[in-house]
Amino acid sequence: MHKDVTIYDLARELNLSPATISRGLKKSDAINKDTVSRILSKAEEMGYRHNNFASNLRNKRTQTIGIIVPRLNSYFMTSVLAGIEDVASKERYNIIISQSLEKKELEKSNVNTMFNKRVDGLLISLAYDTTDISHLQPFFDKHIPVVFFDRTFQTEESTCVVINNRDAAYKAVTHLIQQGCKRIMHLGGSLLRDTYSDRLKGYRQALEDNNIYYDDTLVQISKLGEQDGIDAANYILSLNKSERPDAVFCANDMSAVYCMSHLKEQGIKIPDDIAFAGFNNDAVSRVIEPKLTTIDYPGYNIGEAAAAGLLNILKGDVTTMKTTRLVLQSTLLIRDSSKRRL
Repeated sequence: MHKDVTIYDLARELNLSPATISRGLKKSDAINKDTVSRILSKAEEMGYRHNNFASNLRNKRTQTIGIIVPRLNSYFMTSVLAGIEDVASKERYNIIISQSLEKKELEKSNVNTMFNKRVDGLLISLAYDTTDISHLQPFFDKHIPVVFFDRTFQTEESTCVVINNRDAAYKAVTHLIQQGCKRIMHLGGSLLRDTYSDRLKGYRQALEDNNIYYDDTLVQISKLGEQDGIDAANYILSLNKSERPDAVFCANDMSAVYCMSHLKEQGIKIPDDIAFAGFNNDAVSRVIEPKLTTIDYPGYNIGEAAAAGLLNILKGDVTTMKTTRLVLQSTLLIRDSSKRRL
């Protein structure tokens, strides 16, 4: 087997000191340009490869950040990852991505793996059933920065990047009320997650501010998947016509689209019989007919902000280190699924 070429091999070939070779490979201004050129040329000729691992060990940095997401098969999460990767690559950081599949135990295992791989920092969006963050304590003990995004856990030891979910939900439900809807159903996610509990709070506040009775039989909590949307539609169909909702506000677009589609197959007219509003502005919201009214949740911007915040902490930015919550803007996008003929 061929041994890797080292700076000592280059030094011997060029009759230079290893220190000069090291500076030349870094294109240091302290070295004559002709000497730098000779060193780089000889390194290419001999197949020299920079040993990032050894260099990072010396610097006590791996130039790697870990990312843990609930699921990868999500338009929102892929948008977040795109934002993270753009920021990380510009700063010459590598990323390691894992998914918890909405399971706390797998999330714990992923956190342990990231810790053992010595990532410089961690970006994490929590699983549905995570009730505490004790599994992150090794990161906090070692002062390795942790930034939560989307599904967060408020702590003085980390930063959270979110939108105002309560306000966004309030806007969506208020819009449905302005369309004449008075019996509005809510398909929500796990209330262990602030993301979904805040959306429920916004829903309730909009009803209260418009003197509409809160009916807990019209609130369904699920994982907001495809089948959950279909199940919600079947529940609506099982109700007497006088008891059916005249609008549905879903905490994501996927459940909204599948609920809408199933209702349409059963002859329900949207939005005339039941108006719909979703959340996230996933691609599917723009291809369903009628197009889905939704909250534009800027995944790419969330990813950018989370990655930038983490890297700023790694650079020692005191202002970022003291920021425990960063709130980005969201927008209500009104489309045909909620435009009723008043």
